[in-house]
Amino acid sequence: MTETLYETDDPSILSIKKWESDQHIIAGMTTRHGGTSQSPYQSLNVGFHVKDRLSDVLNNRHIVAKKLSIPLQQWVVGTQPHGNNIYKVKRGDRGKGATTEHTAIREVDGLYTTERGILLVSLYADCVPIYFIEKQRQMVGIAHAGWRGTVANIAGKMVEAWRKEGIDPTKIQVVIGPSIGPCCYEVNDVVMSEVNKFQFDKNVAQKNKSNQYMLNLKLLNKLLLIQAGIPEKDIYLSPLCTSCLHSTFFSHRKENGQTGRMMAYIGLR
Repeated sequence: MTETLYETDDPSILSIKKWESDQHIIAGMTTRHGGTSQSPYQSLNVGFHVKDRLSDVLNNRHIVAKKLSIPLQQWVVGTQPHGNNIYKVKRGDRGKGATTEHTAIREVDGLYTTERGILLVSLYADCVPIYFIEKQRQMVGIAHAGWRGTVANIAGKMVEAWRKEGIDPTKIQVVIGPSIGPCCYEVNDVVMSEVNKFQFDKNVAQKNKSNQYMLNLKLLNKLLLIQAGIPEKDIYLSPLCTSCLHSTFFSHRKENGQTGRMMAYIGLR
């Protein structure tokens, strides 16, 4: 399904209306609009690690916190080394990575929690944000999936972590958010050698005229989620490409590596 994220009246925030109809859930993604950072990070860069002025990044995070009505003291951020480690966030983790990079939870790309009053935060500029929810048990999670994390099956690792919590994968709903699309994501044989290890029936990449491959990273993650037991009908896929829409989103690929970061977020109120 492709019905996922809808822009609100505020151009700096996209929210997952399908889930936010439940007043206990907050989920969505920021855009690049509405902040204070200067070129090439203009304007709502929320990533500390991209050589932007730290005071601007912190100011931008405060702007988002006010819009979401969730203070930074309740945010939790991981370091995102492009791996597949998953971490269960506890109440005592509140504030980690929110105001400084060095306090972020180390070596994790996936976060989940059952705690209310915590906002799980993950940073993006083309990689795939994957949101997870199980409404009955009130568990939420988010995974950062670049190509390395994807081929390391971070999506399946999250499902497995939830299975160990006693959650039936058929009860989990997933949104795959805005990220670089197969229209723009060219990869080489090294990447494809990892992708091809999965041997899915559906073709997740097309060879182009340069003998490179246009990879559909969203589809690959969707297939991995289905393989992990998530019903296809409960996986919602955003059609938005961050590279095509670089006037709305930061794009590492389109902007030659020098750009800001959006944040994807999910939490229980």
